[in-house]
Amino acid sequence: MTREPHNDLSRRERQIIDILYSQGRATAADVQTALPDPPSYSAVRAMLRILEVKGHIRHEQDGPRYIYLPTVARGSAQRSALHHMVHTFFEGSAEQAISALLDDSSSRMSDVELDRLARLIDQARRTGA
Repeated sequence: MTREPHNDLSRRERQIIDILYSQGRATAADVQTALPDPPSYSAVRAMLRILEVKGHIRHEQDGPRYIYLPTVARGSAQRSALHHMVHTFFEGSAEQAISALLDDSSSRMSDVELDRLARLIDQARRTGA
């Protein structure tokens, strides 16, 4: 099933998904501990159930505990979210999106990052991407 990850998520649900991506897998207690200004344990469990119903996470049973994991690989989620953002805010133009990133004074790129980007552009030219 192809989905646009994070498009139907609240801020708190996105935080939970981010925790699961960074930890790989976590219990409800682990998630609660990692959340800023954490809600109650039962509220975290309720949000985890909602994320399961939405298809963003799944659980495995480890004895009496549930261990939660994302259902979509992080790379796939990143590509899908980026595609959605480029389509929504930049009329589908990668050039406009990259230009906006380069023009953003709050995210100045280092020489190393700019060199890496230049190599990726050269590679895309050679492969016709």
